[in-house]
Amino acid sequence: MQRSAFSPWAYHDPFADMRRLQGAMNRIFDGSRTPARSGTYPPVNFWAGQDSVVMSTELPGLGEQDIEMTVKDSMISIRGTYPDAETGDDIVWHRRERPAGSFLRSIELPFRVDPNQIDARFANGVLTVEMQRPEDDKPKHIQIKAS
Repeated sequence: MQRSAFSPWAYHDPFADMRRLQGAMNRIFDGSRTPARSGTYPPVNFWAGQDSVVMSTELPGLGEQDIEMTVKDSMISIRGTYPDAETGDDIVWHRRERPAGSFLRSIELPFRVDPNQIDARFANGVLTVEMQRPEDDKPKHIQIKAS
């Protein structure tokens, strides 16, 4: 089949758009760029009871000295920095999925916590924080008397 000068395919490579899309996707998933990490990294697990809330998060490659944590009222913030990975002119990355650079994660807790009753432990790359609810914020059981 012969193409005329007026054909939409005459001067257009039909796979050029696919290559552009593939390039854009590669840039999005390239480990040197971590899109949308500010609000979702590091991932956390939370569970709460009547008296306390526990947070657990994985921070591989960091030590407790690399992590800064603050709690105020019902907000907890975790901040840290992963060291940059190997760089250089002779380095060619084939896959880069682990993060590098700084992160900040702030999360609203289900209730206020007592900043004087927080137990934070860091072992094997996992930060576990148990935060107690202040006594005056705990639900009180009220006994109903018959009249």
